[in-house]
Amino acid sequence: MSALSLRALAWIVARDCNSTIGGQAAIELMRRSLARAGWLDDAQHGLLLAVSRFTPGTNMLAYCASLGWTLGRGAGAIVAVAAASLPAAALVAVISAAITSIDRWPGVRAVLAVATLAAAGLVLSSAWTLTRPYLRGSRRIWTVASIAIAAALAAAGVTPVRVLLMLAIWGALTPQKETAAR
Repeated sequence: MSALSLRALAWIVARDCNSTIGGQAAIELMRRSLARAGWLDDAQHGLLLAVSRFTPGTNMLAYCASLGWTLGRGAGAIVAVAAASLPAAALVAVISAAITSIDRWPGVRAVLAVATLAAAGLVLSSAWTLTRPYLRGSRRIWTVASIAIAAALAAAGVTPVRVLLMLAIWGALTPQKETAAR
């Protein structure tokens, strides 16, 4: 087993974190790569995984920070987090710039309008599926009132988070359906 250089750590983290979609797969790829080279064993991986799950925020970046710290102290943590996040951040910046520049084309605007309509249709379909059972039965009035409150708040320009907060308060204040004892 040779000593792990910061360059090798950066390469392994960058390759494994940026070749998957989703943190858990990237963490498993890093575990395998580092275990194969003898730089990380299962006990260390388990500890790093537990710490990353306990830490608020993105588990993968927490895992990379703790991995980097374990293998290279402060410099290792900085290198690992940068290697995990900078390639994806650069890709997002490039894609955002491309979308901003092609947004002026009428064909692209048409595609974006259709995509927006499709997304709105999916949201409305899901809302209908979730609401429909409550429109039948004794909760009908409360359900219609909740929908009316949400629509009025949205029309008044209230932010979605505040609408949800107000609906949560409304739901807490509405009488609950009595359940029969079994």
